Amino acid sequence: MAYSKEDVKRVVDEFQAKRKRVWDERDAHVAEIRTMLPAAYELETEINRAGPRMYEAALRGEGEAAFEKIKEKTVENTEKLRALLKENGYPENYLDVNYECALCSDTGYCGIEMCSCMKEALAKAGFESSGLSNLARTQSFETFDLSFYEGRDRERIAKNVQLLRDFAENFDSKIGCNWLLFGATGLGKTHLSTSVAATVINSGHSVVYESVGQVISVYEEKRFGGNYASERDRKYTECELLIIDDLGTEVTNQFTISCLYSLINERIVKNLSTIINTNLGQGEIRERYTDRIASRLFGEYMPLGFSGRDVRQQKIERQFG
Repeated sequence: MAYSKEDVKRVVDEFQAKRKRVWDERDAHVAEIRTMLPAAYELETEINRAGPRMYEAALRGEGEAAFEKIKEKTVENTEKLRALLKENGYPENYLDVNYECALCSDTGYCGIEMCSCMKEALAKAGFESSGLSNLARTQSFETFDLSFYEGRDRERIAKNVQLLRDFAENFDSKIGCNWLLFGATGLGKTHLSTSVAATVINSGHSVVYESVGQVISVYEEKRFGGNYASERDRKYTECELLIIDDLGTEVTNQFTISCLYSLINERIVKNLSTIINTNLGQGEIRERYTDRIASRLFGEYMPLGFSGRDVRQQKIERQFG
């Protein structure tokens, strides 16, 4: 699994801050008990000495009997401490370090394996940085409604859904697979590409989802210099899945065509998966873009056509009809 450097740094920083908050809270509780309930503080201090005493016993070669005696005394002191805290109106675990995740103690790792809590945090960060956080709330494979399509259109869309769902649920970052979703507006291209992205992100892979206009604007910033722009455009060539929405809505000129060709070609060379959504038909793509781009799109991408009546319009008709 691969995550963007920015997402990893943000999540690691969050975990470190989380651990600091937990320990700061625990230290504050210990300081309070030291003043308000000295007997409990003494028991806590005695419990904390168990580790060093075991180490000293090991150095002296005292053996298993000494270890068991220290363990028994520690259990006894722990029970006394919890009872004393409860008797004085405190929670029994008031002096414990109360981590959010008991499995990894908020480190994000169980041994050398990444903990499920960190995987979830990275998936959430991936949603936020991919540009999907709003769309993914309502658009998924489960919410895609085939009842808006009829006849052959329905058969075609159902096949598209199944192909894209299989791709997303079995996503392999080592196998580049490219898709060209084309057809008129309002037929489900964005809904399905969002569903793919959400599924792939939840399996721990890096996804970037942006409109073609956003992509071109980043390359324009890079053209005029700036390290920040260079960092931003790198995500397009390094993420495991790139989704470009609304191809054909950008201003077309030599610069934009050059940018698109360079990006499409580099991802093909790197064997990285890409999805491109467009309202243009095959003839319009060939007419608007160079043969080099058209040959990549129709030679290296799996074309999925979308047909039928505008789903957005149908939803309005159902609501007010």
